[in-house]
Amino acid sequence: MAGTILMTAYSTVLQVRFGHVDPAGIAYFPRIFDYVHDVFEEVWELHVGTRYYHLLLEEKIGFPLVHSEVDFKKPLRFGDRPIVSVTCFKLGRTSIGLRYRFMLGDEVHLEARMITVSTHLETMEPFPISDEFRKRFELLLEPGATVASGTRAEPTTASQRPHP
Repeated sequence: MAGTILMTAYSTVLQVRFGHVDPAGIAYFPRIFDYVHDVFEEVWELHVGTRYYHLLLEEKIGFPLVHSEVDFKKPLRFGDRPIVSVTCFKLGRTSIGLRYRFMLGDEVHLEARMITVSTHLETMEPFPISDEFRKRFELLLEPGATVASGTRAEPTTASQRPHP
């Protein structure tokens, strides 16, 4: 298709369970942040190829949340099974911006934008995202995404990290 920009998104399905809704019968808003983080961990495991707990517990590398925005367009209700699509709107030197779209059919029910920063957990200092991880997130880049240029970094392992 001439002139068409192809973008890959990571997609998964969630289920809104009875314990996830408030007395109004809709997903309680803090639960949305739980859903987003569940999908974030799934992206690491199934798209990037590294279990998030391995990064945290063994490599002592984290990606803490530094900015979040959520637009609630339509409620999610008990029994709903939204498809969540994840794309990358920002790939900085040390940060990753991911967009999460929760869809039921053709309708967007909510959209979240989360920015996390690559951090050494022992020092809580940011450091460049490894080349290995960047390549995987580049596959999710949206058209017009913000990308830091010349930011390739070598993979970092626990033995290569500076110690305080």
